[in-house]
Formats: sequence, C-alpha cells, structure tokens
Amino acid sequence: MSSLILSPDRTRSHALQQRAERFFPGGVNSPVRAFRAVGGAPPFIEKAEGAWLTDADGNRYIDYFGSWGPMILGHAFPPVVEAIERAARNSASYGASTATEADLAELVTTCFPAIEKLRFVSSGTEATMSAIRLARAATGRKIIIKFEGCYHGHADGLLVKAGSGVATLGIPGSAGVPEEIAQLTLALPYNDIPAVEAAFAAHPGAIAAIILEPVVGNAGCIAPAPGYLAALRAVTAREGALLIADEVMTGFRVSLGGALQLYGLDADLVTLGKIVGGGLPVGVFGGKRAFMDMLAPLGPVYQAGTLSGNPLAMAAGIATVGYLQAHAAEVYPQLEATSKAVAEGVAAEAASAGIPLTLNRVGSMWTWFFTPGAVINYDDAARSDTAAFGRFHRSMLDQGVWLPPSQFEAMFLGAAHGEAEVAATVAAAREAFKAVLAG
Repeated sequence: MSSLILSPDRTRSHALQQRAERFFPGGVNSPVRAFRAVGGAPPFIEKAEGAWLTDADGNRYIDYFGSWGPMILGHAFPPVVEAIERAARNSASYGASTATEADLAELVTTCFPAIEKLRFVSSGTEATMSAIRLARAATGRKIIIKFEGCYHGHADGLLVKAGSGVATLGIPGSAGVPEEIAQLTLALPYNDIPAVEAAFAAHPGAIAAIILEPVVGNAGCIAPAPGYLAALRAVTAREGALLIADEVMTGFRVSLGGALQLYGLDADLVTLGKIVGGGLPVGVFGGKRAFMDMLAPLGPVYQAGTLSGNPLAMAAGIATVGYLQAHAAEVYPQLEATSKAVAEGVAAEAASAGIPLTLNRVGSMWTWFFTPGAVINYDDAARSDTAAFGRFHRSMLDQGVWLPPSQFEAMFLGAAHGEAEVAATVAAAREAFKAVLAG
C-alpha cells in the first residue's frame, strides 16, 4: 500500500472533464458525480483494485463509496472477474433464457425468504417502478406512501422528496413530473408512525403500498427506530396495503439477508440491486408468489426488458452472492469491525477538534453528519452544515481518501479494506478537520 497523496495533480482529469462537458449535461452521466455539492472537479477513474481507486493522472485513493455500494468484496475481485470473462466468451447477450438466471435466483431466494418468486431487471429504478405497478394491480388502489429523503430511483412518482442526488442538488422534486402523478405519492417523515396512521385515515381504502428503505441510505444513513418497521408491517396488513422493502442498497450489505434478516421483518415485495449484480447493472423485484404470478405471461401486469437476466450480470452476481453465502461467517464480522473502526475513529477526531458531528452507522454503511443533534429523519439530516462537509470532502480527497461527494449519501467499504486503510483514513481526517475549522 502506498502512502497517501498530498495536493495531487489532476491535469488529465481536468482535461477529460472539459471534454465530457461537450457530450454530457454537466459532463456526467449521473448528477452526483459532478461534485457540485462539495466543490472542486471530480477525478476521472482509470482503474480500481481492492479498496483503491486510481485516477487518470495516476493518483490513488482509498474508496469509501464502492461504486455506490456494490463492491462489497473489493474492486476487480478475482472470482468475479473470472466469471465475467468466462461468460463473455460465449456472448454478451442472448435475449433468451439461460440456466444462470435460475442459478442466481436460487441464491437470492435462499438469502431472502420473503422472495418466493422474482424477476431480474437492469436497474434499481426499474425494480422499484415494477414493484409499485404490481402493488397497484394487486390492490386496485393508486396512492403510494414513501418517506422523505428515501430515494427509490428516478421514476416519475418516486421523485417526491427523494433525498440522494435530488437533495444534494437542492431540487425539491423534478421538473417534468406531472402534478397528477406527484399527487399519487404521499411523502411522510421517516420514523413517524402517527404520520402513517394519519395518512391511512385521510385516504381510506386508497393506499396501495408503503415503499421504504428499511435503513435509509439516500439522506445519509438513518436507522429505523425500535419497533418502527414492525409497526409499518402491522399497519399495512391491517389496511390491506402492501409493504415494499427497497433493499437495493441494504440487500447483502447490512447482513447476508439484508435489512429483512437484520430486523426480522417480512415484506410483500422486495427490490434488490447493486451487490446482487456484483458491480454489473442488475435489479431484482420479487416477493410473495400470489403477487408475482400476476406478471405476464401468467397475469395481466406487463413488464419486460431486453437485457433482463443478462448473462454477464448473472455470472457476476452468482460469483459475488455465492462467495458471500459461503464465507458469511468471516466476511460480515470483518465488515462490522472495519466499519466500526473507521467510522468511530473519524468521529473521535472530530470530537477532539471540537467539531459538531453525529455518526449514524448500520453495519458497513454509515454517515458522518456535520450537525450536533441526533439524525432520525430527513429534516434532521437537512440541518447538517453542508459547507463544512464540502471542506472536509475536498481535504480528504486531496489526501487520497474518496468519500461520496454529498452529505446526503452513505459511506460504504468492503472486505478489501483493512487496518492500513483505516489508519490512513483516520490520519487524513485529523488533517481534514483543520481545513473544516479554517473555513
């Protein structure tokens, strides 16, 4: 492991950004990559291995966003690379069924008993969009409850108070979403059961489903309050609405069986992404057989995708999930210990520097909120000092530690992070907090 860089030269990255701006809005294909919330210009990545990223100028960085979650085993994990290479030799896509689809499905359903049947799609957005369509068909109702700061992809009805990049860029929703569609989504405060009860009382027999991140990751990391998830399950069961657990981020991350296993929760429908594809574009929506059998060709709910079940993605997913399943007793305790060490180590440096900071962590996802108070919902998160976070982010990046470029995103690490990376990160944070105080 090399020592951390100081004030790295990013001349080539800067030139590549200028070139990209000729082709892409803001020079990026996903808004949060643009670094608008933290300042500075984003480095362009050339390669990655294990816990480290290397940019186009040869600078190396410890990676704490892991492609926004999927790289739980580290970048270029050899069994995953080998599986993709083997699959690619037979063709990148068929548009027809393969045995590997059921191979990965078997692994998924073993880890997630709530998923009795499933469909593979190409993104988390596609998965949540399809799950909501299915919930509306199953109930004959139109209204969806989501929670402020929870992001479920960029489908029209889900961009209401959606956290993530929407919050990062200060956008209240999105232009181009018809008011008629937005009105079918009720955005409620997270961790507030009375608000949910009031919504059902105000819309009797009209709410099709509640969709939530069981652990919020797109307003920063926010854990469910004790009893909160069980109360949501009870309300939906009583009211004849479905409970959709969006585990795109938490699935295989907070435990092998995701947040459902961690909190002992059952759900009618579940969405997955990120880790389930081993870094390739994959989404999953699945759940109880009675609902899933409403999909065409068995039922009246239409959903399709040319690249659904793509053989390269299936191969990467099988290699990743299969490894996690076989080595869960080693991987998850290691992730817990490493995450605890780095998250608490940096928080301790903030305390020593006299900087107000609140740490929220669930397993190997966490957020350092630049605010002194507890963060249990999006309103609490929104009180963070985003300017201070920006100074912290820029200083950490200049020292070779790459954090998500937003106060409202969770940090992630993988099995490739070790004691050396933790020590280097805590040391970098000690210097970065000086930059925070300097203003």
